[in-house]
Amino acid sequence: MADLLSPEARLTDLPPLGETGWGAVKSRDAIRKVWKFRNFSEAWGFMSRAALAAEKLNHHPEWSNKFNIVDVTLITHDCDGLSDLDVKLAALMDKAAGAAEVIRDHSEPISCLCETRAAGRGTA
Repeated sequence: MADLLSPEARLTDLPPLGETGWGAVKSRDAIRKVWKFRNFSEAWGFMSRAALAAEKLNHHPEWSNKFNIVDVTLITHDCDGLSDLDVKLAALMDKAAGAAEVIRDHSEPISCLCETRAAGRGTA
């Protein structure tokens, strides 16, 4: 079973993740990040690379994919909060994402590329 991040680790490990776009999740001891890729293939490639890293850590994200958008929440369910596994997986995912755009504002719905294209045609 994993242990919750210590107060000291939270002070040293979480701010650098925040600088890359990871943010706290309301009402949960978890972090979230949303990436916007150029297309579905890049998003899927990222998810494949991230899945391999997660499997090696035996730590798996809560995530969803909508065309070119990948939305990830990290939490360690064994300890019902953030652990060192989340910090490690977040860093590996950041590396796997390459130059993808990071969506930092989660207050509004995020449109994927196909929705943006449809709206431009007046059909969404």
